[in-house]
Amino acid sequence: MKSILVLDQYYRKLEELFSASDYRRLESFCDIKGGTNWPMPQESLDAHLETMRFLVASHPVMDGHRLARAKNLQAIIEVDGGFPATIDYEVCFARGVAVLSCAPGFRNSVSEMALGMMIAGGRGLVEEHLAFRAGYEHWLDDRPTTDFSLYEQAVGFVGYGSIARELTRLLQPFSAKISAFDPWLTAEKIAVPGVELMSLDEMIDCSRCIVIAAAPTDENRGLIDEAAIRRMRRGTLVVLISRAHLVDFDALTQAARERHIRVAIDVFPSEPVPLFDPVRTLPNSILSPHRGSAVEGGRQLIGRMIADDISEMHEGREALQLQRAHPGNIELVIAAARKWQRSNLDSK
Repeated sequence: MKSILVLDQYYRKLEELFSASDYRRLESFCDIKGGTNWPMPQESLDAHLETMRFLVASHPVMDGHRLARAKNLQAIIEVDGGFPATIDYEVCFARGVAVLSCAPGFRNSVSEMALGMMIAGGRGLVEEHLAFRAGYEHWLDDRPTTDFSLYEQAVGFVGYGSIARELTRLLQPFSAKISAFDPWLTAEKIAVPGVELMSLDEMIDCSRCIVIAAAPTDENRGLIDEAAIRRMRRGTLVVLISRAHLVDFDALTQAARERHIRVAIDVFPSEPVPLFDPVRTLPNSILSPHRGSAVEGGRQLIGRMIADDISEMHEGREALQLQRAHPGNIELVIAAARKWQRSNLDSK
């Protein structure tokens, strides 16, 4: 018997998330309600609450009242990229409803982009390309104060989740020396083979290239502050691939303007960047308009993981591909959810 799956993935397009084969696979064991490239009216979602077993949504709103009606619900899967504050996690944990994030599905495309930025930034490819066009390129010149090879290089990560882990795998042929600052891994005493977990200052001190890959939380806003940026050795390449939320963006760009560091940036505090924003003329930089996963098929790993995990759960087994919320990593989101629920009640 097929499971009822409510699919409300818009703003994401169906073909953005699912290859044709993965969608057909999903249809083979699910009766899909929705799955259109326009928003699902909330009353349509509510009409399926009693029967749905799985909810896949870009912005799932599942408070206690909805969860009480959704007695057959086994899993909520978000496809925006982070656990939303619009779910009553306590009820989900108490009932055993899995809350899953699509974040691991970005790992291939985003880590590939990060590797490209690391190579281009380390070897000065963009800077020399522009110099060549202007007629002042450096033929056969070493640039020891700015350029470096990734081979046996010290690479540090801020946050060591799925993107950082995939990028580490891609770096294996370079025999890079990998370190990471990740408070959650340290607090949970989780060892990562081949990766040295360090304090933030220790990681900065030993790294020639620093990749900012942590997911944003209330606690890590501005984590890489002016003091941390000034602590970096001259010529450090900083690759900002997750969210600008994690850095003092003004301090970061000022350090690049002064040629203290080099930056490769895919995410910005405000997007799209205004036409006359000074960041557009930033020297010592590679600038990308939030294109880490923007490649044909670049987000379809998400759909494959959704199909894999729903297939497992449909057969009574545990989901293993997507990231699962649990009390240890969702406490801040629960607090945000409570705040949202209180403000929602106050407005009624």
